[in-house]
Amino acid sequence: MGLSPSPCLRRVRLLEEAGIIDRYVAVLDPAKVGAGLTVFARVWFKTQDAGVTLRFAEAVKRFPEVMECYLTTGECDAVLRIVTADLHSYWRFQADHLTRIPSVLSVKTDVPMETLKRSFELPLR
Repeated sequence: MGLSPSPCLRRVRLLEEAGIIDRYVAVLDPAKVGAGLTVFARVWFKTQDAGVTLRFAEAVKRFPEVMECYLTTGECDAVLRIVTADLHSYWRFQADHLTRIPSVLSVKTDVPMETLKRSFELPLR
């Protein structure tokens, strides 16, 4: 950037204070820490009222296996990215937790065969 350490640190602090830098994380290799399976679960709700959505959101936030959750338009109501050790672990998670959320009508799971791109950088220009 062409800045000495002091001005650079000042800029970083300003970005942190403004909330632009949300947090710092370490990016781990999932397979090396026993979380080698990623699946995408498409979820349908029993109804689409605000209370159902809120209760679903509260439930999935408690599950560490759910890495991301998006409410969607279109065919399903939510899409989740879930990480577990293996397919059997995911099956147990779905049976014991995901499908037991009262607002969930059904779940369809997509299992990716290979990860072609995985990025955490925002496309800023």
